[in-house]
Amino acid sequence: MYLLSRLFLFLTETAEARRQQREEAYLAESVDIYDLEFRMRKMDREKATRHPSWMNHYG
Repeated sequence: MYLLSRLFLFLTETAEARRQQREEAYLAESVDIYDLEFRMRKMDREKATRHPSWMNHYG
Protein backbone atom coordinates (compact mmCIF):
# COMPACT_ATOMS: atom_id res chain seq x y z
CA MET A 1 0.00 0.00 0.00
CA TYR A 2 2.89 2.35 0.78
CA LEU A 3 4.36 1.88 -2.68
CA LEU A 4 1.01 2.56 -4.29
CA SER A 5 0.55 5.79 -2.32
CA ARG A 6 4.10 6.95 -3.22
CA LEU A 7 3.41 6.22 -6.89
CA PHE A 8 0.19 8.22 -6.74
CA LEU A 9 2.00 11.16 -5.13
CA PHE A 10 4.74 11.01 -7.76
CA LEU A 11 2.23 11.02 -10.60
CA THR A 12 0.22 13.90 -9.16
CA GLU A 13 3.19 16.17 -8.37
CA THR A 14 4.04 18.86 -10.85
CA ALA A 15 7.45 19.11 -12.47
CA GLU A 16 7.94 22.43 -10.70
CA ALA A 17 7.33 20.86 -7.27
CA ARG A 18 9.82 18.06 -8.01
CA ARG A 19 12.42 20.59 -9.19
CA GLN A 20 11.97 22.62 -6.03
CA GLN A 21 12.35 19.52 -3.85
CA ARG A 22 15.59 18.61 -5.64
CA GLU A 23 16.95 22.14 -5.18
CA GLU A 24 16.04 22.20 -1.48
CA ALA A 25 17.68 18.81 -0.93
CA TYR A 26 20.81 20.02 -2.74
CA LEU A 27 20.99 23.12 -0.56
CA ALA A 28 20.36 21.09 2.60
CA GLU A 29 23.49 19.04 1.89
CA SER A 30 25.75 22.07 2.36
CA VAL A 31 28.24 21.72 5.18
CA ASP A 32 28.61 25.37 6.19
CA ILE A 33 27.43 28.86 5.29
CA TYR A 34 30.11 29.28 2.62
CA ASP A 35 29.12 26.05 0.91
CA LEU A 36 25.46 27.11 1.07
CA GLU A 37 26.24 30.46 -0.54
CA PHE A 38 28.34 28.74 -3.21
CA ARG A 39 25.48 26.37 -4.03
CA MET A 40 22.96 29.20 -4.14
CA ARG A 41 25.14 31.22 -6.53
CA LYS A 42 25.69 28.12 -8.68
CA MET A 43 21.94 27.55 -8.94
CA ASP A 44 21.36 31.21 -9.82
CA ARG A 45 23.97 31.04 -12.60
CA GLU A 46 22.41 27.87 -14.00
CA LYS A 47 18.95 29.43 -14.00
CA ALA A 48 20.26 32.52 -15.79
CA THR A 49 21.81 30.48 -18.59
CA ARG A 50 18.91 28.05 -19.11
CA HIS A 51 16.84 28.48 -22.24
CA PRO A 52 13.85 26.63 -23.63
CA SER A 53 14.79 23.67 -25.80
CA TRP A 54 13.52 25.37 -28.95
CA MET A 55 16.14 28.12 -28.47
CA ASN A 56 19.14 25.75 -28.35
CA HIS A 57 20.10 26.35 -31.98
CA TYR A 58 20.09 30.18 -31.57
CA GLY A 59 23.07 30.29 -29.20
